[in-house]
Amino acid sequence: MKFTKMHGIGNDYIYVYTEEETVNNPSEVSVKVSDRHKGIGADGLILIGKNAEGLFTMDIYNADGSRGKMCGNGIRCVGKYIYDRGLTGGKTEVDIMTLSGLRRLKLSCEGGVCTAATVDMGRPVFEAEKIPVKELKDGKLTVLKDTYDVVPVSMGNPHCVVFANEKPLCLDSLGGFEIEKIGPAFEKSEAFPESVNTEFVIPVDRHTVSMRVWERGSGETMACGTGACAAAVAAIKTGRVEKGMVKVKLLGGDLDIFWDGGSVMMTGPCETICTGEWFA
Repeated sequence: MKFTKMHGIGNDYIYVYTEEETVNNPSEVSVKVSDRHKGIGADGLILIGKNAEGLFTMDIYNADGSRGKMCGNGIRCVGKYIYDRGLTGGKTEVDIMTLSGLRRLKLSCEGGVCTAATVDMGRPVFEAEKIPVKELKDGKLTVLKDTYDVVPVSMGNPHCVVFANEKPLCLDSLGGFEIEKIGPAFEKSEAFPESVNTEFVIPVDRHTVSMRVWERGSGETMACGTGACAAAVAAIKTGRVEKGMVKVKLLGGDLDIFWDGGSVMMTGPCETICTGEWFA
């Protein structure tokens, strides 16, 4: 199986073009290739293909083999993959179909190579039944005996935004935060029937937030594009930052998120790490 490893600010996946390669049991393959000791090492597997209408498709499998619906960092890399290989015919605006619907990308390219992309991530969803999340009284969620004010939102997959500078965490920074102790409890909370991605966020100023993320099926990752969108939207919606452009600072780098009440626009880099062939 020929593959390409790519990343968007540290959120790395193994990419396979299914028009040329056959992947049997992708859930099992994702677990194997994602292993950072016995595999290639990644946050998961992304299959790039085409549907009956000729649209490019993105199919996501997390590191534990579970299915993902949408990945903001991943879709930028899909855009890079198809552009760099001449599959777009030189077009820098492309549509990609995901399990969360159609996403349109505007690619930034130099010398025939895509270096970044802006993605129309669609409108955020706040309705509980569509996220999905069970109704929370006054927006509060109890996890490991502590009660948090949370903002549930879907950006194609479910997110739970926690402002970590406020009670009960009261953190000045996220540097020493032991996310591995609390992240799994949020992920498997009974309030989220499909489990959840959890963003721990601290506003830096009126246009900037810092964030760490615990992703369902993958654990802590260097970055999460849909999570950055959720964090920016939640911060804007609750008045913690200004409407418009918000810079989200993650472990792997920065993403620029724009939201003024309509679609969320995400801009960030995309890079190829290596290509190879998987024999297992």
